[in-house]
Amino acid sequence: MSIFPSKLELRIDWSEMDLFGHVNNVMYFKYIQASRVNYWELSGLVKHFQEDKIGPILANTSCQFVRPLHYPGKITVQAGIEFMKNTSFGIHHQILNEAGEIAAEAHDVIVYFNFNKNEKTELPASFRHSVAKLENRTF
Repeated sequence: MSIFPSKLELRIDWSEMDLFGHVNNVMYFKYIQASRVNYWELSGLVKHFQEDKIGPILANTSCQFVRPLHYPGKITVQAGIEFMKNTSFGIHHQILNEAGEIAAEAHDVIVYFNFNKNEKTELPASFRHSVAKLENRTF
């Protein structure tokens, strides 16, 4: 069983550095966003939104910074579902440096949202099935 079925490799760009010579904290959230969208694509949520205008919306995100990242370098951002409720789910992210060490951990709360009616709605069975297949577990 894979705890993090979504893995995204990214290159650290020089422009992401701050005055102190390490990657700026704002960039960690950019990496987490890329990971989040990658998971949404893998699970079919992006396609569902494009077809029906019903899909995910970020309700909360947090990040714990563990160690600095530096240019040049590459990172891997991995993600997996942390919990699933009726209308929301959580994604746990880890940002790993080139040595495979945890540089940051993040947690998202995502609400499934009907943009046509401007209200939250139940997670579809197709998403639950897709996640179960990706995660090799049920919720």
